[in-house]
Amino acid sequence: MTIIHANRTVPCEGLACPLPVVRTKKAIDEMKAGEIVEVRATDKGSVADLKGWSDRTGHQYIGLREENGVYRHFIRKADASEAKPEQKYEHTIGNGDLEAKLAAGEKLSILDVREPAEFAFGHIPGAFSIPLGDLEGRLTALNPEESLYVICRTGTRSDLACLLLAERGFTKVYNITPGMSQWNGPIQQE
Repeated sequence: MTIIHANRTVPCEGLACPLPVVRTKKAIDEMKAGEIVEVRATDKGSVADLKGWSDRTGHQYIGLREENGVYRHFIRKADASEAKPEQKYEHTIGNGDLEAKLAAGEKLSILDVREPAEFAFGHIPGAFSIPLGDLEGRLTALNPEESLYVICRTGTRSDLACLLLAERGFTKVYNITPGMSQWNGPIQQE
């Protein structure tokens, strides 16, 4: 196996979304164009998080190696001509507003883009699960004409999901913020 040399290593073992992305952004800001950062994470969600962040900011997600439960992500810092300003999805709805809609009996399609274990241990009743890393391959399971409320733990993965859905022609998509980390409504477990 080829040994990959990185200019910098960012340890994120044991950290959950959005911390691996936050730490990666800080490291990239301190690096020169063309340098490689290795991000070490144990959160499976980091795979979709870091790839999505790289794609939307213009940095090159080179690849991933998994070794003994540690995901080793390799990202090349873009030069000024490749970099893109980081986008945020503009249509959001707060947890309280969503909770009020549900309490009023509105039938809503709620897409939870967290990992299966996160979903199993507590999700909004009636929500359905498509992890962010699987979303692009499962777009045909969704109706682009239907209003879709997208949630994750903190609003970061759901933001990436909303951007992806909007790029693919979904026009009625809403990012639920701040997400399940501060959800006070009913919870269902599997």
